[in-house]
Amino acid sequence: MNTVQLAAEDLSLFGRDVWWLVLIKAVFCFAFLMVTVLFSIVWERKVVAWMQLRIGPNRHGPWGMLQSLADGVKLMLKEDIIVKRADKVVYVLAPIIAAIPAFMAIAVIPFGPAGNEVSIFGQRTTMQLTDLPIAMLYILAVASVGIYGIVLAGWSSGSTYPLLGGLRSCAQMISYEIAMGAAFASVFLYSGSMSTSAIVEAQQDRWFIVLLPVSFIIYVVTMVGETNRAPFDMPESEGDLVGGFNTEYSSIKFALFMLAEYVNMVTVSAVSVTLFLGGWRAPYPISSFWEGANHGWWPLLWFVLKVQLLLFFFIWLRGTLPRVRYDQLMKLGWKVLIPVSVVWLMMVATVRALRNEAYEIADIALYVGGAVVAILLLSFVADVFRDKREKAAAADAGKDTAPFDPLAGGFPVPPKPGQHLAPVPRRRPRGERELIASGGANTDSDREEA
Repeated sequence: MNTVQLAAEDLSLFGRDVWWLVLIKAVFCFAFLMVTVLFSIVWERKVVAWMQLRIGPNRHGPWGMLQSLADGVKLMLKEDIIVKRADKVVYVLAPIIAAIPAFMAIAVIPFGPAGNEVSIFGQRTTMQLTDLPIAMLYILAVASVGIYGIVLAGWSSGSTYPLLGGLRSCAQMISYEIAMGAAFASVFLYSGSMSTSAIVEAQQDRWFIVLLPVSFIIYVVTMVGETNRAPFDMPESEGDLVGGFNTEYSSIKFALFMLAEYVNMVTVSAVSVTLFLGGWRAPYPISSFWEGANHGWWPLLWFVLKVQLLLFFFIWLRGTLPRVRYDQLMKLGWKVLIPVSVVWLMMVATVRALRNEAYEIADIALYVGGAVVAILLLSFVADVFRDKREKAAAADAGKDTAPFDPLAGGFPVPPKPGQHLAPVPRRRPRGERELIASGGANTDSDREEA
């Protein structure tokens, strides 16, 4: 039985629950996200404070664990301001558009095995709200819709800095979702399905982080850019945009943007766990000697622990790495991640095709390794000849060339490649310059008058 057939049989387990059980599972998914967000905010402030040798929140509740609730109450009680130049309808809808799609992706995330049903009030059901044959495409679509909230928030505010933040978010989404889609495609090739439950089932023998390490690294980088988190938090960088797309927002609207960011962190972490870290499966040392580790309610524990581990990774990045420049962000997305993800996808497809033709692992490694070495050699030769041409062109441009006058057009401009500035006159030696004393003569005219 191949993976595609297995996925079809697993999908038949969904859609049979009674209405009140579906409602309970939906409320659980919502509560899971909210509780995880409340914990993540406190955990982030605690961890960053520990990394920076500070105390952190310690006033509200035991060990400051109720700090998130205090922040939520404070935001609710703040004055809700709508700026005068804003497009009021879009201005109000933007935070809602950003928050709602963040909750929707969790509907297709498996918290436990589809074939191992649990009992809830006497009803047997799967530990997943629902599943789709194209569940991963659904997650990509939902994540893309959430970006519209940020873009519309920047545009509708009627201010310059929020507009720039919204445009940055749009460009960032386009740059990073292409590489993210290529990383997903590698997983689809190995699992044979886009269903989340089938992808987890395909990792029974080996997690995809072992088989597809490059895809995992690419997805980790893109999920940080997708959630606008440091060091890729350019849409809301306070250094040059005051606060970015949410500068003109306050009270509950600002809270919705903050909630959407943290819910997206939980969602992308859950997707990463599902695609690369075995989903709800117990780690190898535990699953090897405990047969019941992947049955009953235990898979929920392993899933939550893996998600918290990735959330700690988000926090660790924020506490250690500085914000990159916007040009560096775009260069990483278009010149590094997209080419690497496309080449890696071609390699994965080649390996899968050779495996389907019953080639041995040694032969596949030889063919793929030979192709990689050939491409590297061709790239090296091309770089050598390109450097020689650039040096020769620079040398020819430097011959018989008049000095560049930066003030020729009436205002200073930087030199273009191949242009050279005129040498700057050196200052007089230190001994020829006179020290200016208070009350003394400091110019030649002063000495002449004296």
